Amino acid sequence: MDPNPPITRQGKDISEEFKLTEPEDEKPEGKMNFKFIAPEDEKPEGKMNFKFIAPGEVRVRIAPSPTGFLHMGLTRTALFNYLFARKYQGAFILRIEDTDIERSDPIFEKDIIENLKWLGIEWSEGPDVIGPYGPYRQSQRSKIYAKYLEKLLNEDKAYYCFCSEEELEAQRQYQLSIGEAPHYSGRCAGLSNKEREKFLAEGKPSVIRFRVPAKKIEFDDLIRGKLEFDTSLMGDIVIAKNLTYPLYNFAVVVDDFEMKVSHIIRGEEHISNTPKQILIQEALNFPRPIYVHLPLILGPDRSKLSKRHGAVAIADYRKAGYLPEALINFMAFLGWNPGGEREIYSLPSLIKEFSLERVQKGGAIFNIKRLDFLNGFYVRQRSVEKLTELCIPYLVEAEFIEPAFKEEQYPPAYGGKEIVQTYKISETSEEISLDSLKKVVSIYQERLKKLSEVAELTDFFFKAKLEYDKNLLRWREMTEKEIIKCLDRLEKILSRIKTVEWTRENLEKILLPEADKFAESLSRAGDRGYLLWPLRVALTGKEASAGPFEIAEILGREKTLRRIGEAKRMF
Repeated sequence: MDPNPPITRQGKDISEEFKLTEPEDEKPEGKMNFKFIAPEDEKPEGKMNFKFIAPGEVRVRIAPSPTGFLHMGLTRTALFNYLFARKYQGAFILRIEDTDIERSDPIFEKDIIENLKWLGIEWSEGPDVIGPYGPYRQSQRSKIYAKYLEKLLNEDKAYYCFCSEEELEAQRQYQLSIGEAPHYSGRCAGLSNKEREKFLAEGKPSVIRFRVPAKKIEFDDLIRGKLEFDTSLMGDIVIAKNLTYPLYNFAVVVDDFEMKVSHIIRGEEHISNTPKQILIQEALNFPRPIYVHLPLILGPDRSKLSKRHGAVAIADYRKAGYLPEALINFMAFLGWNPGGEREIYSLPSLIKEFSLERVQKGGAIFNIKRLDFLNGFYVRQRSVEKLTELCIPYLVEAEFIEPAFKEEQYPPAYGGKEIVQTYKISETSEEISLDSLKKVVSIYQERLKKLSEVAELTDFFFKAKLEYDKNLLRWREMTEKEIIKCLDRLEKILSRIKTVEWTRENLEKILLPEADKFAESLSRAGDRGYLLWPLRVALTGKEASAGPFEIAEILGREKTLRRIGEAKRMF
């Protein structure tokens, strides 16, 4: 007997197809608003045929446990529920499953709520949004669970089990030794009422078990088609520690019924829980919701997604400088594809296009390079003003700049004053205006894949003195003598340009012809790098950077000439 019975489709065992693991959050109930036709033969991809859904009929939920930070898998599930609900003008519910008192933490709940909102995934009912079927925290619903537990106990569909952990472990070891899958033997199932009352009166530790009938359970999954389980392999399952402490499979069934959930959209790791939940639904005479089990998210090597694949909490992606639009666009394609070549979708576009019919059955591959590509695209769509606002915290965190305030006369004609925010460079105490920071950010907007990269790319703007290998100044096969000659030429040319004429356009106009002349003087006509490469390295200390004209304009005349002089002194 197996607590996780085999999954079959048309008589074929397909358990291996799912690589089942322990759950991560969701489950069922409500009126069946989604009408479907069960396939007699296997449909393409094992999916169901879909029919019309009336606006407002859909009620879905995401039910995280606040035992960890919001992660990619749960967020993808939340997104698909949200898109489905919004498409059909239905309700999207956030329910906090916090009955695990030891592991639940308000810090995790706050993280889940804040980051879902940051992504733009808003719920119509939840702990912070009044709805008709609250409360929306399981810890506040104990009376509701007790009512249904008492009903099952009174109808002898559940019973108190007094077996100790040691007894259960001995039973498990024995079953393993004779080649049986561990399951509850039913030792307490036949206790008389008198015996149970005696043990309860004595305060003997107990749990509440559900009597699992031996039968075949079939259900239709909108992605996978008809699935079948043999419950005779399951054994009686624990559904509560006591009347006020329900366990997952029981609480979720009650909550989904009470909240009139119509569709259960969740990860395929929950498939093994579905027959248990269906049995509890049937025992309580609840209607069966419609099930949709999403594919697992896999790493590039097709193993289960983990930190080694780059999977971290959503808060970590946020801190690294990924934009919410990019994460939403990326996650939408983890198991769903609208067809066609289009890859860029805003949240409103996804709501319009989303369809459960186009959710795939096979695992979805997590590709961090694709996320970087999408994020780079959305970074380039931001205005320079907004992008600078987003980048400044990273420059402050790197201790390159710090906020400062100064008084300015305003309005000028009346001699009034106002306090204006500006910034200063931490290492030099020089003031750097917001306009200058916008210029710094703008020349790297095309290169940024994520906001956190801005500090590494632009650090040379905020340093008093650069440190780099002098050989980096060498372009191709230049000799040291030629490098010094180049730097002398640059110093002479640039020192003649007045501060008021120090613009990118003017610098480019003057230096490009000079670069041609310098290359000719070295018998390397046509290669401007012999003048411009040492200039750019002298200003940045980097092998790769933005162009020298833009950088020189931002640094200004004095700092540009100073850095060229410092480069000369390296020889």
